[in-house]
Amino acid sequence: MQIIPMLPEHWSVVKKIYEEGIATGNATFQTTPPSWEEWDKDHLTTARFLALDNHEITGWAALTPVSGRCVYAGVAEVSVYVAAAARGKGVGKILLQALIKAAEENGLWTLQAGIFPENIASIKLHESNGFRIIGTREKIGKMHGLWRDTVLLERRSKMVGNN
Repeated sequence: MQIIPMLPEHWSVVKKIYEEGIATGNATFQTTPPSWEEWDKDHLTTARFLALDNHEITGWAALTPVSGRCVYAGVAEVSVYVAAAARGKGVGKILLQALIKAAEENGLWTLQAGIFPENIASIKLHESNGFRIIGTREKIGKMHGLWRDTVLLERRSKMVGNN
């Protein structure tokens, strides 16, 4: 498996994988994917990755700043999506590790993830990569008219932001 930077020309495949995540009902509050322009505007340019297996895109990962305020410049939210056919094969782990490395190389000291409690595989993936559960955000948003909780996880860098 190979990790490469995500480029605009990859958007059609990235969007398809995002739609597969949306279809599970346990990956995001989004009900439709954004346009490339919206997605591009919201995500950090220094941490956008694709997983390739035999030249096929099997997943993507990116970071979103949690705030525009300068005191939170070192904090980002993690997104990791794996194609339905590639789930359970270690793609998410490799992508998350690439995000962690890129985050630290770019001065980010905290990574966050908000995960639906039903998405046990994603929670375990994050925990196995140094994230810890901070708590549950109860009824944080509605999806299809129903209130949903998210489990909030964070990973503090041992290399950045410790002085």
